[in-house]
Amino acid sequence: MDKRNRYYLVHIVLFCVMVALMAVAAVATNADTVQESFWALVPPLIAIILALISKEVYSSLFLGVVAGALLYSDFNVEAGVNHLYTNGLRAVLSDEYNVGILCFLVILGVMVALMNKAGGSAAFGEWASKHIKSRVGVQLATIALGVLIFIDDYFNCLTVGSVMRPVTDKYKVSRAKLAYLIDATAAPVCIIAPISSWAAAVSGFVEGENGIGLFVKTIPYNFYALLTIIMMVSIVVFKADYGPMARFELEAAEKGDVFGHGKQKEGADSEDDIKGKGTVLDLILPVVALIVCCIFGMIYTGGFFEGESFINAFAGSDASVGLVYGSFAGMILTISWYFIRRVLSFRDCMECIPEGFKSMVPAILILTLAWSLKSMTDSLGAKEYVAALVEHSAGSMLVILPGIIFLVACFLAFATGTSWGTFGILIPIVVTIFSGVDDTMMIISMSACMAGAVCGDHCSPISDTTIMSSAGAKCNHIDHVSTQMPYAMTCAAISFITYLLAGITRSAWISLPVGIILTVGFCILMGSRNKQN
Repeated sequence: MDKRNRYYLVHIVLFCVMVALMAVAAVATNADTVQESFWALVPPLIAIILALISKEVYSSLFLGVVAGALLYSDFNVEAGVNHLYTNGLRAVLSDEYNVGILCFLVILGVMVALMNKAGGSAAFGEWASKHIKSRVGVQLATIALGVLIFIDDYFNCLTVGSVMRPVTDKYKVSRAKLAYLIDATAAPVCIIAPISSWAAAVSGFVEGENGIGLFVKTIPYNFYALLTIIMMVSIVVFKADYGPMARFELEAAEKGDVFGHGKQKEGADSEDDIKGKGTVLDLILPVVALIVCCIFGMIYTGGFFEGESFINAFAGSDASVGLVYGSFAGMILTISWYFIRRVLSFRDCMECIPEGFKSMVPAILILTLAWSLKSMTDSLGAKEYVAALVEHSAGSMLVILPGIIFLVACFLAFATGTSWGTFGILIPIVVTIFSGVDDTMMIISMSACMAGAVCGDHCSPISDTTIMSSAGAKCNHIDHVSTQMPYAMTCAAISFITYLLAGITRSAWISLPVGIILTVGFCILMGSRNKQN
């Protein structure tokens, strides 16, 4: 039996053991005790454990969904299957917001196919190779582009990946490292950008307060996001890769294997598909058009053209609808541009539509299963369980509450794979506890919630942003998760210390510098260790 089959065997055996244990526990307790208890978090934990053991994400997610349906139905198979389909797969695929995100992914896939076929990506790669002279330089350029595209994390992941992938491949940067750089400049940048879909989402969870105003005040206290950006730059500059990432980077640099472990280059961009004689402008113009159109699409859904201010329109925007409008307009402009310049024929452009769709099928499948898993945890009362935990601990742990909220948000986002869902659960609780009582602690605690949600999102293999980062880099998803997790956990540990300090000092200008010193110092230490080895 080969190694892969052994993984799958362990996969199935573990799932059967877990289900058996759940069944025994369910028989020993009432069905009511499963609701709004720790059991609500068991299905996503099963999916995560199986994915990390077997290195196979599709079956792991599906088995997690099955476990959630069985728990909900008290192990009645017929009722469980009905719940899985009706409230799981069918519900998430008929949800308007989810459908919008899937449409957005397909259109971005088409855009990437267009830019590749036109030769724009290849031309940019040639241009960049003349101006960027090192592996450090190309990684810093990737970070810079990721920071500039702060509108939305999905948009960031796929755009940065499609633009920088040919260049990072040329300089033998592993796909796992590219996926990390994409992921670390997606959610962490969006969560500290006042003009972003994330700012709009957070402000929407704040009732009775100025949402955008509070969001701006939380930025200096969003330690995980800020320290992630600093850590990412430090790792690149000091060449401080460690953990599984170090192995991937070594294989890429010495053997030219950017995928790692001698894997087949399934995600490699095929130069045979290039039909046009595109220039750098044929990549830059579509990307700029996409950014501008997406901004207009979002403020349109927020009522900007009906008299709302730009900030209020962004805060009240529907990201799902706005991104679809904007990306569709950007796609039409791109096709028109290529057709007018005769870079691609109309037929070539139309061929890119199914190509783009096919390239997004793995991401769409993972997202659908991840959303279904979240639906199962919601039906089991995960939100209510976590909310009760936080409310009960608020009074007795005031000074260390930011650190506690950070850990709770980390765990909840890790288990459910959603940052926004974590915001929706914890931020209203924090505002209710502190509003009008202690505004400074409310801001620090809100920041801790947002930072923890992004941290858990970073670590979780069922997170949509993590999935999009893998798709953007065309990297094996489990490789991305396993290589990124040590970096995220290191930054989380430093952030936790920083939040404990913030609870005592109530000052970002004391706490943040301590976090920065710890982060940079750690990266310098790891870099010096690599040089000695």
